[in-house]
Amino acid sequence: MPIITKITTQAKNSERYNVYLDYGKGEEYGFSVDEYVLVKFQLKKGRELDELDLTEIQYADDVKKAYNLALNYLSYRMRSKKEVHTYLKSKGIGEMIIQEVLHKLDDQRYIDDLEFAKAYARTQRSTTVKGPNLIRKELKEKGIADEYIDISLMDFSDNEQLQTAIKIADKTKGKNQKLSSSALRQKIEQTLQQKGYSFTIIQQLFHEWGVEKEEDAEWEALKHQGLKAHRRYEKYEGWEYERRMKQSLYRKGFAIEDIKRLLEELKSEE
Repeated sequence: MPIITKITTQAKNSERYNVYLDYGKGEEYGFSVDEYVLVKFQLKKGRELDELDLTEIQYADDVKKAYNLALNYLSYRMRSKKEVHTYLKSKGIGEMIIQEVLHKLDDQRYIDDLEFAKAYARTQRSTTVKGPNLIRKELKEKGIADEYIDISLMDFSDNEQLQTAIKIADKTKGKNQKLSSSALRQKIEQTLQQKGYSFTIIQQLFHEWGVEKEEDAEWEALKHQGLKAHRRYEKYEGWEYERRMKQSLYRKGFAIEDIKRLLEELKSEE
């Protein structure tokens, strides 16, 4: 069995030590360990080690290195248990060691999925315009249990959601002045769904927030879309031209009476 002949501090890391062994053929480098492992196993010059000792020492050091990696990863911001697991796995850490590290971090409250979910939901509510459905989706992707997600979203009231939804609707309306009222409504509904708002909140928004444009604004939007369609279909004549124009503009949400009026104006300008 090998005997420890020398222990030296590593030049680049004062918390790690090089252990030298003699297997009966003279001194040679054996392994390196963290200071915690050095103390735990009472490693010192003259100590004889058997194969079980070496295996246990190596395993304990692997756990300590993985634990240090996890602490560094957690130093930047809170992480979910799944995020830490994924990170350690990406570093080539074995599953058994990962589970031991996660158990240790959990015991020491360095990871807490409920507190993580609360903090994440709170941050998203205060810094973004995401709705609860999108926040829920993101938390599930981070491995958070449904029970914890429900708790984290309890304070996200309908009124708060509605006020944020109105801000989104105002911004969407401002960027899409050339759409018909019908198309604008569809655009706003699609945007709110993508942002994570429920059908109930969207319907409440349309009930309290007017999406319909003034008559002049609707007409200007129709003329804008009509001229675009005209340039696309002006190569056609007569009935075929009118059919294509009506279909195109009707699909964009404009009233058929207004489309006919526009076609009459375009015809009179020829």
